[in-house]
Amino acid sequence: MPSVSDLHSIGELARASGLTVSALRFYDSAGVLEPALVDPVSGYRWYTDEQIAPARLVAGLRRIGMPVPEIAAAVRAEPAAVHLLLDTHLRRLVDGLADARREVTRLRTLVDPAPRTSTTVLLSPADLAAALDAVRFAVGADPELPMLSGVLLDVESDGVRLVATDRYRLALARSGADVDGPPVRVFAPVDLVDQIRALLTAADARPVRLTVAGADLRVLVAGRTLTGSALPYDFPDYRRLVRQAVGERPTARRIPVDVAALRAALADPAAPTVARDHDGTPRAVTVLGVDDTGDLRLLPDTELTSDALLVGVDGGYLLDALNAAGGPQLVLELDGPIGPLAVRRPDDADTYSVLMPIRL
Repeated sequence: MPSVSDLHSIGELARASGLTVSALRFYDSAGVLEPALVDPVSGYRWYTDEQIAPARLVAGLRRIGMPVPEIAAAVRAEPAAVHLLLDTHLRRLVDGLADARREVTRLRTLVDPAPRTSTTVLLSPADLAAALDAVRFAVGADPELPMLSGVLLDVESDGVRLVATDRYRLALARSGADVDGPPVRVFAPVDLVDQIRALLTAADARPVRLTVAGADLRVLVAGRTLTGSALPYDFPDYRRLVRQAVGERPTARRIPVDVAALRAALADPAAPTVARDHDGTPRAVTVLGVDDTGDLRLLPDTELTSDALLVGVDGGYLLDALNAAGGPQLVLELDGPIGPLAVRRPDDADTYSVLMPIRL
């Protein structure tokens, strides 16, 4: 062990690294940057020359707001892994900035409402029907949660993103569109959504015209005009929900599945389930796992092991998601028992659903 004469005091390391003394004490207690020597009598901390560069790295990561667990990983990682951590954090910052800009725009409108404008959207009936079918099953039906009782229409410059969630599942789809006017987010009530869907037929190729003017909605579909008002609730930040649920999952396994076979397995009265308490209620939980050949299996309680890749879900919810996604082939994305299950189309990155796991 080096002598104190060969070491740097905490004050010297603070000056050399740009970290404050209190920050160095914090990173010591957090196990990020521990001193080489602590005097057992005085409690003084001492550091080696080799700890100056890691301390400077910590200071830089702290300045860009990287979370402490990731800072700890970066200090101990090889350069390639540090670059990956930086890339992930940079994407997080970019997404956060976009979220902040949208929120600032909303706040400016609250403070100083702009003159009323309207946005008109022309959509393909077939594309809109497919998008509505992909998200309708996830609309919330709890009367105590009216902020989930509709479909968010997030109008972008070249299309509309449709989103629905009931807290236990989240569904997203997108329809290309011709947009005239500024981007707008409108929370359409489920009754109006269902009326629109009922008028969308394969025989009518006329574009659907959606006009949004403040809270007023006007839809020309199949020669009929429907009107309604947007729900007066702030829909959850679905982009943040998606990032938290399925955004960065390097450990997730993508399993191609035969939809008809999985539907049949789930609908079979003899399908294995496990009994679990969920939110204080006994539930029969469907457990998905992967066998030795990489295929998806429904697992009984006797085959659950701590080192297996598995996730527990509501079997009925999974059936709903399979039916909504359509197509003979889908991809299920598993990331362990506490990670959400993603149901994806292999040919459409914009349409997918996410089911919250049930703890096993």
